[in-house]
Amino acid sequence: MEWIRKPAGEHLEKMTKHGVTYLSFPALSKTGLVSHAFSTRLGGVSQGCFATMNFTFTRGDNPEHVMENYRRMARVLGEETERMVLSHQTHTTHVRTVTEEDAGKGVVRERDYHDVDGLITNVPGLVLVTFYADCVPLYVVDPVHKAIGLSHSGWRGTVNRMGRETLKQMNQEYGTDPADVICCIGPSICQSCFEVGKEVADAFGGAFDQMYHSQLFYKKENGKYQLDLWRANQIIFEEAGVPAAQIHTTDICTHCNPDLLFSHRTMGNERGNLAAFLCLKA
Repeated sequence: MEWIRKPAGEHLEKMTKHGVTYLSFPALSKTGLVSHAFSTRLGGVSQGCFATMNFTFTRGDNPEHVMENYRRMARVLGEETERMVLSHQTHTTHVRTVTEEDAGKGVVRERDYHDVDGLITNVPGLVLVTFYADCVPLYVVDPVHKAIGLSHSGWRGTVNRMGRETLKQMNQEYGTDPADVICCIGPSICQSCFEVGKEVADAFGGAFDQMYHSQLFYKKENGKYQLDLWRANQIIFEEAGVPAAQIHTTDICTHCNPDLLFSHRTMGNERGNLAAFLCLKA
């Protein structure tokens, strides 16, 4: 199976380790500070519409298969499932500060939090985990204060500036300066595939300066709009103070690659979830 890639983005690396195929950003690998991955559908044990590398327990997959998928990804990252911490996503801009006490929550322990779409930490060895099937993963690495953030940003999260909220909480907790960070906008639905109605286009029109409108959306003859979540998140990071050269955007769309990635637009609810992983090295 060949990947369909977008020419304008950073070339994500396709990696296979211990039989698991995943995607990674060269910009993050070069820091030497973090382990990270964005999962694909390849290398797991799930079956049917979840085949094979599904990371959600909530859609009807066999829980033992999901746990085995987590064990396999933990091995890829060189960590343990007991060190993973999962989000509880409901399209908010709530960001949780993850501490040692959170280790294992969502995988081997119950979560005692909800409505959390972003996670930040400065604890080495804790693996932040968030989930996707077209929405935008945002990876943030602060090499100065040795802190990281990983956030889920769908259109609601984007219009409400999840990237800015992640940086704001990292600044409050760790002293992070946006001028220092490396940000990566991960695999998600591209503008060519993301058709939205007038109400969504209007929300973005109201949330972003008019000078950006032509970059973010255009109207089609059918009255619908094509929306660019990648550019929107770039603008959010830039306006928050991140230098453009330190913002790295995917060249891979989930909807363009349904054999390799789960896509809600393609599959509806009969599917698994992809996951993003980010961990400070010990």
